Amino acid sequence: MAERILVVDDEPRFVRLVEANLQTEGFDVIKAKNGQQAIDLTVSEKPDLILLDVMMPEMDGFAVCERIREFSTVPIIMLTAKGDEEHKVRGLNLGADDYVIKPFSANELLARVRAVLRRAQHAAPEFGESRFSRGDLTIDFARAEVSVAGQLVSLSATEYRLLLQFARNAGNTLTSEELLRNVWGPEYGEEKEILWVSISRLRQKLEKNPKNPQLIVTLSGEGYVMP
Repeated sequence: MAERILVVDDEPRFVRLVEANLQTEGFDVIKAKNGQQAIDLTVSEKPDLILLDVMMPEMDGFAVCERIREFSTVPIIMLTAKGDEEHKVRGLNLGADDYVIKPFSANELLARVRAVLRRAQHAAPEFGESRFSRGDLTIDFARAEVSVAGQLVSLSATEYRLLLQFARNAGNTLTSEELLRNVWGPEYGEEKEILWVSISRLRQKLEKNPKNPQLIVTLSGEGYVMP
């Protein structure tokens, strides 16, 4: 069954172009021209991935992303203006899994789409144990559930894969390059900003005091470790 992608943008010409490229690669495409329609289609159609433009009238992409994250962990790729660092960081902080900077090539967009879908589909770990625990943190691998002090925590597919890297390598230092390669893919080797924001989001969700993290610790000049 073809994977379904929701394209959200108020520019019909741009949507047609993206739709044509995605359909050529075998994806099913559904379209929304505004934020509320995007939210409604996410509920009714349950897409496998959302391509979400930032700059839309009435409800912008940030508001849409925030609303969707209240009820769904569907992967979201934000489409941002070229060189707008604030947009990239804000989208990631709201729960987006990735971003593509406009203007972009068809090959770049398709590569990002495949990478995000790959992460979402292969979030299962390679553990012999059925559970992992560190302090108040528990990961139930069979259910792909994460809890802190007995309370379930909602993670995106990318956040979950990042957490699994730390759990799988508990006690070992992981460099930024290793994490980017293993979680996002080899084409993300220089995208350290996306790693920083994702680790910050994990700390906000998992740590008692995100400013003094105990589960995901930064080792200056070396990388990160789950002690």
